[in-house]
Amino acid sequence: MPLITPLDQFANPEVEKLVKFFNETLGFCPNSVLTMQRRPAIAEAFVNLNMAVMANEGRVTAEQKRLVGYLTSAQTGCKYCQAHTILAAERYGGSEERLDKIWEFRTSDLFTDAEKAMFEFALAASSVPNAVDETIESELKKHWDDGEVVEILGVIALFGYLNRWNDSMATSLEPGAEAAGTK
Repeated sequence: MPLITPLDQFANPEVEKLVKFFNETLGFCPNSVLTMQRRPAIAEAFVNLNMAVMANEGRVTAEQKRLVGYLTSAQTGCKYCQAHTILAAERYGGSEERLDKIWEFRTSDLFTDAEKAMFEFALAASSVPNAVDETIESELKKHWDDGEVVEILGVIALFGYLNRWNDSMATSLEPGAEAAGTK
């Protein structure tokens, strides 16, 4: 049972226009956002941050960002965000094979050296305490420019917020995300 019951997606007109982003990304508006809208300024700020972080400004693809979110969420144990990010990764072009083998990224030919560096960074940056060291940093910078590193860390930080939000709120999974999470 959630700590706070989500509101209907049409409860706040100022938030309603922003939920379109999630309808495109996931096919529905997440219960986390529907709960945030009890304080519309929080919901608006969150949705705007989410849109900025998930915008593709460099070579980091939408699928890769969702996989970073997935690894970050798995590292912290947030089942809600794991379900959402794996669903979104699939919607943004992740093949079933890549999604099934994500935990084998270190040894799988399905992932490039650049992706391996990004995923290693995601796991280290989402660890408590933070485990980013010179080796991880050096490998990351071999493949990604400063702006792309900012994008990647933006995803990690965004999901750090969401992992704490959803675990503390005991946010219930929506049917579409539940199927992806179970799979």
